[in-house]
Amino acid sequence: MRVHVLLFDAGSDSEGIHSLEVGGRTVVLLFENLDDAERYAGLLEAQDFPVPTVEALDREEVELFCRDAGYEARFIESGFVPKTDEERLFMAPPEANKDVSNWQEEDETSPEPVQADDSQVDSSPELDALRQRLEGLL
Repeated sequence: MRVHVLLFDAGSDSEGIHSLEVGGRTVVLLFENLDDAERYAGLLEAQDFPVPTVEALDREEVELFCRDAGYEARFIESGFVPKTDEERLFMAPPEANKDVSNWQEEDETSPEPVQADDSQVDSSPELDALRQRLEGLL
C-alpha cells in the first residue's frame, strides 16, 4: 500500500521527513489520501515553513524507517476525524514550529531540539485558532 509523506529537499543528500513532536514522541504522518497530504503541506507553507514535497512511498518501508529511527508512524486514513487535541495536530500543524533554519547542519553531537510545549495544545486561544483553520478546510 502506498502512503503520502511530506519530505524536505526530496532526492537530495539533506532529505528530511516532516514530523511532529507530540508528548515527547516524534510522529511521522502517513497520509492515505493525496489531497489530505497536499492540504497539510499547504498549511505548513502558509506558516512560512520550508515547502515540503508530497511523496508516495510504500507504507511498510516508511514504517520500517520510522521504527529504525525511533519515530512513531501515524497512519491518517481518508476521512480521518480527530477525537482528541493531539489528533487535531494530525489535521493541521501547530501554530508554533521549531526553528528548522539549521536542521541540515545538525549532526550526532548536536543537542536535542527543543520540543514543542504541549501546553500550547491545551490553551483555549490555540484551540480556537485550530478549530477555525479546520472549519476553513470544509
